[in-house]
Amino acid sequence: MEFILPLIVFLILISLKQVNEYEREKRATIINSEGELMASQNLAKAAKRLATSPGALHLRTLNSINDISSDQSNTIVFAVPIEVLRAVEGFSKKK
Repeated sequence: MEFILPLIVFLILISLKQVNEYEREKRATIINSEGELMASQNLAKAAKRLATSPGALHLRTLNSINDISSDQSNTIVFAVPIEVLRAVEGFSKKK
């Protein structure tokens, strides 16, 4: 009997520890999902703002390239829409 009571207390403490760990993981998951929701809402707002401002997307792209260019080890692949290439081609034919 002397051995059973400490064993029961020990098992209760282990159970409480597992419950606390589960609760911490649950809270961390909720906090993470709330952060993801806020990030997606901010991205949606930014996309709407870029869509309604003429030239804003181009300026954002140039800003990103400028940020990347500060590191000499990066290679930048710059995607140019075909319409821009056709416009440049049209200008060169006029000359």
